[in-house]
Amino acid sequence: MKETIYETFSPEETRALGKKLGETAQPGEIYTLNGDLGVGKTVFTQGIAEGLGITEAVSSPTFTIVQVYEDGRMPFYHFDVYRIGDIEEMDEIGYEDYFYGDGLCMIEWAGLIEEILPEKRHDVTIEKELERGFDYRRITIRER
Repeated sequence: MKETIYETFSPEETRALGKKLGETAQPGEIYTLNGDLGVGKTVFTQGIAEGLGITEAVSSPTFTIVQVYEDGRMPFYHFDVYRIGDIEEMDEIGYEDYFYGDGLCMIEWAGLIEEILPEKRHDVTIEKELERGFDYRRITIRER
């Protein structure tokens, strides 16, 4: 398993890192995104979307589980499974079509659906470290 650690010192740098990943992303890739509330998951995701060429506003799909964006160079499926009550809800929305489709999946709070996640994926963890500054983030990406 390959692990890369990035450090960012502002929301703009966090977004720029996401954009860089979005620019090189390939169809069918899955990114899980973990981190506490307010750590910058949405900012990072907005950068991914920008890197994919998506121009519409991207926000967390907290109440819809998945938001689909199709105006970029490939479809972008942004999941937020924080409010999922039962794994069967994922079946109801047809998660396999997204996970094994031709777009890029970003799954926030992926630990809640661990049992259905594909083995091959990129696990992203964003962490604050207030001693390093209010806007400091350590972003760890593990390729499985």
